[in-house]
Formats: sequence, C-alpha cells, structure tokens
Amino acid sequence: MAAGPPPGPRVTQGLMATILLVDSDPLQAQQRKSILERRFPDVRRVGDAAEALCLVEQPQFAANLGLVISGQHMQGIGGPAFVAELHLRMPSLPVLVLGKAGEAAEDYAGEFLRFLPGPVASEQMLALAGQMLALNGLKTT
Repeated sequence: MAAGPPPGPRVTQGLMATILLVDSDPLQAQQRKSILERRFPDVRRVGDAAEALCLVEQPQFAANLGLVISGQHMQGIGGPAFVAELHLRMPSLPVLVLGKAGEAAEDYAGEFLRFLPGPVASEQMLALAGQMLALNGLKTT
C-alpha cells in the first residue's frame, strides 16, 4: 500500500497558496491582512489559534494552505504552544511568527519556522512571507 503525500502545504494546479493570518487584535490583523494582500491574492484571517487549528483540520482548506503567520496578539493557546500543535498536524507547513516583547526566537522550535522580533516592518513581513512560500515551491502571484 503506497503512502499518501506527507501532511503539509500543497498546491493544486492553477490555485494560489493560501496564507493564514492568526491574530486576535482586529485593527492590527486588518492592517497586516491589507499589507499581505498587496502581494498575495489569497489571505485569510482568523482571530485565535483554536480557529486556525480547526481550519487546518479541513482537508479542502489544508490542501491549499501555504503559510501561517502568527501575529503578536494571541489569546488562549498561543506562541510556542500554538506552533508546536500546528506542526503536529502539518509538520512541513511554514510558519512565520511575528514576535512580541519578551519573546525570542529560542522560544520556538521547528524546521519550517521563522521568527521576526517586533516591531515588524511591513516590507520585512512581505519579503519573508514570499521567501518562505518560494522555498516550498508555492505559487504566490
């Protein structure tokens, strides 16, 4: 019996990779979403880690998911615990963590993870998101 593809980001022919933005601060999240949409056509925002994990469990959504960006304002399960749980479900899914005060890259573990200490510049976030998608061979435009 042949094994199926490993869990992680996939691209369906002709479809753009989805970026999932996880941030509970509505104003900050809307600003980041608008910035991301300048370059990436498929950005979806959720307000917390639980909602993000529920989406990842949906095969149709997960099939096009190319990157998760975890914002500064996380309620409930957040930060390193969220990233660890996400990688249990999709081990090769790239995650970009936008750090907050008191957090350090050492707080996070994972091969498919990048940490940007805050405050994060818009261009820096866009550039790194593009690099992470490109490294995984995902279509961004």
